[in-house]
Amino acid sequence: MTKLPRLVPVRQHFPDRSLRDVAAETHRQLSETQFAARIKPRARVALGVGSRGIANLATIVRSVVDYWKSHDCEPFIFPSMGSHGAATAQGQADVLARFGVHEGGMGCPIVSALDVVSLGKTGDGIEAFMDRNAFAADAIMVINRIKWHTDYSGDIESGLLKMLAIGTGKLAGAQRYHTYGYKLGLEHVIRTVGRQVLASGKIVGGLAILEDAYHNTAQLSAVPADAIAQKEEELLKLVKSWRGKIPLPLDILILDEIGKNLSGTGMDTKVVNRSIHGEPNPWHDLVRIERIFVRDLSSGSYGNAVGIGMADVIHDRLLERVDWRATHINSLTASTPTGIRTPIHFPSDRECLEKIGTTVGRLDLAEVNCGWLRNSLELSFMKISENLRAEIERNPALEIVGPAEEMDFDAAGNLSTCASEPHTVGAD
Repeated sequence: MTKLPRLVPVRQHFPDRSLRDVAAETHRQLSETQFAARIKPRARVALGVGSRGIANLATIVRSVVDYWKSHDCEPFIFPSMGSHGAATAQGQADVLARFGVHEGGMGCPIVSALDVVSLGKTGDGIEAFMDRNAFAADAIMVINRIKWHTDYSGDIESGLLKMLAIGTGKLAGAQRYHTYGYKLGLEHVIRTVGRQVLASGKIVGGLAILEDAYHNTAQLSAVPADAIAQKEEELLKLVKSWRGKIPLPLDILILDEIGKNLSGTGMDTKVVNRSIHGEPNPWHDLVRIERIFVRDLSSGSYGNAVGIGMADVIHDRLLERVDWRATHINSLTASTPTGIRTPIHFPSDRECLEKIGTTVGRLDLAEVNCGWLRNSLELSFMKISENLRAEIERNPALEIVGPAEEMDFDAAGNLSTCASEPHTVGAD
């Protein structure tokens, strides 16, 4: 039987920047920015919430709801997520509910619909849209995480302005904006459409969420509408400086799962060093990853397998879980059909590794450099080939936390999961 490399369990240490009291900090930020003073009492306030697995999202959103209610306003939540949730009103409400954002827990209505109103056209002729229910409100506030975008690099990537431009535009807007973005560049579209949305006069501001490399809530910033673009540039630079990365070049990266709940592209392109359009190793500040093996689809992705096309090999079980309708809608709306191409696939983990291991220029598979992660979101624990021990020991941010072990395949040739070591808050 082919011998594969032994693996050592490794913990990667990052600074812990987690907030002690997320709810209190949310209220403090909103109070200091005095959002409520900008609108009349008893106003209806639409709160835009998206579709990512943001830490403490339900706590943050509930705190925002409570803030508005304490100022004699009537808040409601609307899904602000473009084509996600299979581009249906119920699907988008279900996405929010999976993250704990539902009427029972939030104390306010969830109003989910796909109807939009036109906000006119940008200088490039791009018609801007807004959720009709949100537009009918007296004011709109969006709540979103600031982070790098998985499709491009720029001064503004994923955050408040993107949610205003693409999220509040629902399916109608998302389809149009990504089409224009294919030629004009997505950052240009986000900025110009975002300005058109801000010009509606409906936006009171946004709450920006920053997470550290452990995905703890690290900073909250309430940003008035007229400062969103400038403030977001500052916050993006900051959060990029906190980003966790794969620490060593690898012949094969093994991921237990990909999913829309983990990254907009299923696996974070700026972790695995892949473009959603198929280009390998496009980010020069990241280590090279020669091949990617994906074992499964996250249950939290609910069948959306966007990102499957970035893998070089996958397990058959992943294919069996794909909801192709949801996957097609999301991929075609984003103009990224290469991201859902079907890679080669085999019925066992061992066969996947043995087949792809012959393509990385190593005559002996035991010399292949492997790294094994649960997913592209959780980077604090991984298993790395024993033959990289010297490189691991030279890196002060890495700690070997156990003995080297053979890959433990069951009778069917499958592995268990890459069990993660829990991070202890305050340990670093």
